[in-house]
Amino acid sequence: MGSRIIGTGRALPALCLTNSDLERRLDTSDEWIRTRTGISQRHLLGQAESLVDIATQASRQALLAAGLEGSQLDAIIAATVSSEYAFPSFACQVQRELGLSSIPAFDVAAACSGFLYAMAVADHALRGGGWKRVLVVGADALSTMVDWSDRRTAVLFGDGAGAAVMAFEPGPRGILDTQLRAAGEAWNLLSVRATGTRAPADAHARREAADALKMRGPELFKVAVKSMEEITRLVIERAGLSVGDIHLVVPHQANLRILNAVAERLGIPPNKVFTNLDRYGNTSAASVPIALDEACQAGLIHTDDLILLNACGGGLTWGASVMRW
Repeated sequence: MGSRIIGTGRALPALCLTNSDLERRLDTSDEWIRTRTGISQRHLLGQAESLVDIATQASRQALLAAGLEGSQLDAIIAATVSSEYAFPSFACQVQRELGLSSIPAFDVAAACSGFLYAMAVADHALRGGGWKRVLVVGADALSTMVDWSDRRTAVLFGDGAGAAVMAFEPGPRGILDTQLRAAGEAWNLLSVRATGTRAPADAHARREAADALKMRGPELFKVAVKSMEEITRLVIERAGLSVGDIHLVVPHQANLRILNAVAERLGIPPNKVFTNLDRYGNTSAASVPIALDEACQAGLIHTDDLILLNACGGGLTWGASVMRW
């Protein structure tokens, strides 16, 4: 007996910025971006939009897919590092927009690994019997944190939100195992200060360079590939499975070279790795739930399929989860 995902949803900002658009803003080219990252376009938060509103849209879709009303939820957990407020929590803001009250609502901050961390918290709580239905949200807007003169980072990030409703149910379906890790000593491989002006792509204000997102790309690449390979092998082994048993991998969409390197090390063929990086870029904690919802909508996930989720992000944090759908 355990917990499983019974509904998913996603939502993106209206503004879509292509590589060709970036060519007019940065010293870069469509070819340079695509060959190094696999990204062709990304959706960016605008001044007239709220990430909370986008997260609420994704949440409503997940509830609809689950066949539930918001009033049937026992808790809301939000994975984000992009809230406009130190407090109230992002989850409390989503709770308000959903018209709910009283149920616990709180945030988990693990950057790109955030959704896996939040999902693990929900899974443990559901298994403990305290809750029966939990809304897990992954939402981020890292485009508001980049230095738009730095082509190494400005081209990478997109914004968006994904959500999943998790429920406690008897039977063999659901999460089989989750493993999470962190290495605080490597914090400076990917970081952003909490200070500075929030700056959507269409705003005149820009972050000071010192306050913008910092990334040590080559070092981060090596750590991400190694950590995601190792934790994926571990979670599969602990679930009593083999790599060949996995029907579909839904990874954090960080960089196509990272995804390909991890899959190659694991011996997983490309057709078993879901990617939408080309259309959305790296959406941080929103990446996995957006991809999961899109894979469901595309008919790539079926009852009893074994699905593997993995991610690596700032912290450094990383994790993997395997489930029987």
